[in-house]
Amino acid sequence: MDRIFRQCVTRPDYLEEYERMYADFKRLGKGAPAVPFKFKDINGNEVSLADLKGKYVYVDIWATWCGPCNAEIPKLKELEKKLEGRNICFVSISCDEDKAAWEKFVKEKEMGGIQLHFGGDQNFMATIKCDGIPRFMLIDREGKFIDSNMTRPSEAATWKTLEALPGL
Repeated sequence: MDRIFRQCVTRPDYLEEYERMYADFKRLGKGAPAVPFKFKDINGNEVSLADLKGKYVYVDIWATWCGPCNAEIPKLKELEKKLEGRNICFVSISCDEDKAAWEKFVKEKEMGGIQLHFGGDQNFMATIKCDGIPRFMLIDREGKFIDSNMTRPSEAATWKTLEALPGL
């Protein structure tokens, strides 16, 4: 598509905007450094992406009020159980504005993994180009994107991808 666009479009203003957008999305490409985060967990402790270096990180961006997000929770729990004790951590980042509702939900649903609250950080959401939830990302042991728009836990491709990770 890039090749076709560049062949067909010659207007400088279109090309300039395209280059800006292309660079933005390239920052989310495979092998690019993952967007760092530092959020508080369910116990009030700060957890950053840097804290997880050396492990694969499967990130779920979600909210308690999101139906599709809730539908993925049982499958996410299954993945966590299948891969328990392996070199991967599951990080759920809630974008709920009502932090108390999030805390209650996490406790009632006995959610596993690392449960984080984004604390209203719209900059993080904008940087990862998160326009909708749920959104999943897979990060390698060095903190680089494997897939910034990873498949959902309910998709068979997710298990295949995770199972094939070297050194898992």
